[in-house]
Amino acid sequence: MGRGNEDQFDRELEAHGVRVKDANEFKVRDDVFDEVTLLALYKLVHKKRLSAIGGAISTGKEANVYLAEAGERDVAIKIYRIQTANFNTMTVYLQGDRRFASVRKTRKEVIFTWTRKEFANLKRAHDAGLAVPEPIAFDRNILILEFLGRDERPYPRLKEVALEDPAATYAWVIEFIRRLYREAKLVHADLSEFNILVGDQVYVIDMGQSVTPDHPQAYRFLMRDIRNVNRYFGERCEVRSEFEVFAETTGIPLEAVLAGERER
Repeated sequence: MGRGNEDQFDRELEAHGVRVKDANEFKVRDDVFDEVTLLALYKLVHKKRLSAIGGAISTGKEANVYLAEAGERDVAIKIYRIQTANFNTMTVYLQGDRRFASVRKTRKEVIFTWTRKEFANLKRAHDAGLAVPEPIAFDRNILILEFLGRDERPYPRLKEVALEDPAATYAWVIEFIRRLYREAKLVHADLSEFNILVGDQVYVIDMGQSVTPDHPQAYRFLMRDIRNVNRYFGERCEVRSEFEVFAETTGIPLEAVLAGERER
């Protein structure tokens, strides 16, 4: 997008009541800010959930995350791309979740539901006292979250950090998995070093795909989370048996877990 087009886009955002902060740092993509997204931004500004939007915190295949302001508070705004988000992958995680069984299978409806699902999952985890970003508001394909960082800089991902005490962080993550399952009634379903942040403490992010324990794939997703965590930390400290962690998390006797694995 050329500078002239960016100026025009900035004016269009401001016409919707969204102040662009640090315009030189605010880089956009044509497939992010479509008319649906602009309308959602306008509604969030009208509800006083958002007052300014600034530079990108992260860009991904499914969504971009920007630093934003809600009055005096820094927040993160996550925008799912309607045109290019992975519709098929999202559908896999929505199917079998009774909370969202009525979703229609159009691309737009799936992405709107995914945004609502991430808000609901984060609220469950946050209400249970777990270290996740507080969900603040959502509209259509936009999710506003607590900003996890300092001085407008996001906390780094686990994969970017040299840990002083890997064993302690590993124990924290394993306990998070257990508490998420037992207290928030959720399985993260995509846990790895890419969505764990390390700052003033450890946080877990990106919970759009998270499922409840009664989801038909919940146990498979849970074991995959545990194996991902063991894979990463196994090169940095001693890790526990994946089957032992699974049994402790679910309450299923270890002997039954091992017997089930032998039958596979």
